[in-house]
Amino acid sequence: MGSGASAHGQKTIYLDVDGKIQKVVFSQHSSPAEIKELLCASAGLPWQAAIILLDKKGTVVATDSTIPKNSKSSAYRIVSRSISPRPEKEDFFQNILSQVTEEFSRAFRVTEMKREVMERLAMLERRMEVEGLKAIDIDKCKNELKNLRDEMEKKTSRLSCPCRFYYSEDIKKLNPRRDVPTYPKYTLSSETIDALKKPTFDVWHWEYNEMLSCLEFMYHDLGLVREFNMNPITLKRWLLCIQENYRTNPFHNFRHCFCVTQMMYGMIHLCNLQEKMSLIELGVLMTSAVCHDLDHPGYNNTYQINAHTELAIRYNDMSPLENHHCAVAFQILAQPENNIFANITPELFKQIRQSIIRLILATDMARHGEILESFKKVLPNFDFSNEDHVKTLQMVLIKCCDISNEVRPTKVAEPWVDCLLEEYFMQSDREKSEGLPVTPFMDRDKVTKPKAQIGFIKFVLIPMFESVMKLFPHIEEVMVLPLREARDHYEELMEIEEALAEVQQKKSATLSIGGKLQVSA
Repeated sequence: MGSGASAHGQKTIYLDVDGKIQKVVFSQHSSPAEIKELLCASAGLPWQAAIILLDKKGTVVATDSTIPKNSKSSAYRIVSRSISPRPEKEDFFQNILSQVTEEFSRAFRVTEMKREVMERLAMLERRMEVEGLKAIDIDKCKNELKNLRDEMEKKTSRLSCPCRFYYSEDIKKLNPRRDVPTYPKYTLSSETIDALKKPTFDVWHWEYNEMLSCLEFMYHDLGLVREFNMNPITLKRWLLCIQENYRTNPFHNFRHCFCVTQMMYGMIHLCNLQEKMSLIELGVLMTSAVCHDLDHPGYNNTYQINAHTELAIRYNDMSPLENHHCAVAFQILAQPENNIFANITPELFKQIRQSIIRLILATDMARHGEILESFKKVLPNFDFSNEDHVKTLQMVLIKCCDISNEVRPTKVAEPWVDCLLEEYFMQSDREKSEGLPVTPFMDRDKVTKPKAQIGFIKFVLIPMFESVMKLFPHIEEVMVLPLREARDHYEELMEIEEALAEVQQKKSATLSIGGKLQVSA
């Protein structure tokens, strides 16, 4: 259950931090500034602290990629130097100087990489000349490839629709962020930390920066940062990139992402999963919750398939949205600046990737019955040491969290219904305007809030949460009872609606009869 070996091209050194040996792993291509940040983080110092690295003999060691490797017995020591306060203007110019230095360092690295590439190209050209392939043939091949690529792009553009999705190279939000994210680090109170672990947490009182800090806290609190040897700054960058790649839909937005992840964090504590699952399995649950609706366009799979959108065509009508969420998640992780799993083995990353894909695909409601039935079959003899049992439970857990709003108090849950209906009505209006089949439960002319919720709570939410309750009986009070109360609440609203409709109908009938009598008289 360890963090895994360092990847190729990385260097490992050991630090003596107050008598405790700390292992530090970094890339040989890391800049001095990045290495210094990592050393400060490992020693528990602020990133802007001035430090000196000393070996066993007290000799100063350079804090760059040339740091000699050492062993635990010859661990380096970090000495923090106090810095006298400088005027604000001097700090400003010092920051500019640091950025300029960093840019020069990058430029030199780019120059070195260009030199290596040119050498390899020269070697390949010499080999092609030996094999008799002339330069004119190469140019011809390049032109043919360019023409073919242009033709493919033209064909792709014909498949586009008003609901346009883009490939990774077109998504500007996914551009790497080399700067340290600027969202402030909030110190969470003990009351907030306690509230985060409960379904009653009010997700409407928090700004995006505060939600990012809460998510960051969850990863540290569960021990995931330590387990996967995550760079804390990379975790910040990743979370910020995740937030930027949720669209501003009425419902499927970053606040929904936070809502689902907070519920997952709460269920981990409520069900005491830390003692039943490995940290790797908990990391998969949390990361899947964070990524589960990335770049959601606000129009569901039914619309994608009926409208023959680029997504539906790309994924052959099979869970197009969920496949897209997975793809965007791993496009983000493919960037070194955002790869929170950079310091684990390729084998472990492959395992984590497969698990995250499995869980995100499980959020497609078209698979609800299939997944719930699989869980009910293993429930009587559920065994946490059985890998297949745990996989099935993980799928049910992320489904529970994804649609868990009605578990929350009414004042927290009801605004989400309004947001969902707004998104539904946007889709049904679009379906009508484009001549597509209108999804019945989204039609603004037919659906009301009670109608939308009663059937969903009675036939989807309650049966699923009651199944989970058989494995974790203590969730009945905090999760199942609120669902039953929500059902009763909407049934009362439905009775009021029907009574008002009946009164209105009688009133209309009376007016109609009165009009006829007046005409006949």
